[in-house]
Amino acid sequence: MSSDFEGYEQDFAVLTAEITGKIARVPRLPPDEKKQMVANVEKQLEEAKELLEQMDLEVREIPPQSRGMYSNRMRSYKQEMGKLETDFKRSRIAYSDEVRNELLGDDGNSSENQLIKLREERAHLLDNTERLERSSRRLEAGYQIAVETEQIGQEMLENLSHDREKIQRARERLRETDANLGKSSRVLTGMLRR
Repeated sequence: MSSDFEGYEQDFAVLTAEITGKIARVPRLPPDEKKQMVANVEKQLEEAKELLEQMDLEVREIPPQSRGMYSNRMRSYKQEMGKLETDFKRSRIAYSDEVRNELLGDDGNSSENQLIKLREERAHLLDNTERLERSSRRLEAGYQIAVETEQIGQEMLENLSHDREKIQRARERLRETDANLGKSSRVLTGMLRR
C-alpha cells in the first residue's frame, strides 16, 4: 500500500514541477499562448488535487502506528498545493492586467507598469520568505534529531560506565576469593601435615 502512496508522490512531484514551470512562464507569453497555458495549468492543478485526494485515501488505510510520517508528508504537499494555487492566481492577475490593457488600448502607462513590477517583486519576496521558513523548519527538525541522538549517546555512555564498574567490582571479588582460597589451601595443607 505504501508503494501506491509513493507512486502517487512521484506523480505529484512531477506534476507540481511542471505546473511551477508553466506558472513562471505565463506572464511572459504572447496573449494567444497565455490563454492556452492558463487553461493547461488549471487542468493540471485539478489533476494535482485529485492526486492529493488519492494520497489522502491511502494514508487513511495505513495502520495508525506508521500513519504519522505519511500525515506529515501530506500536510507539506497540501501546503505546496496552496502555494501553487496562490502563485497561479498572482500570474493570472498579471495576465488579466495585460489583457485589460490590450482591450482598452492602453499603452501601459508607467504607473501600471510600476504596479505590475511591485506585484512581481512582492511575489518574489513572499516566495523567498516561504523558502526561508521551510528551511528554518528543516533546520529545527535536524537540530531536534541531533539533540535526541546526543541524549541517546549519553545514556549509552552512562550504561557502559555502570557496566564497567560492575565488571571491576566482580574482578575484585574474584581476586579476593582467589586470595581466600590460597589461604584456605595453605591452612588445609598445614593441618594435613600435623
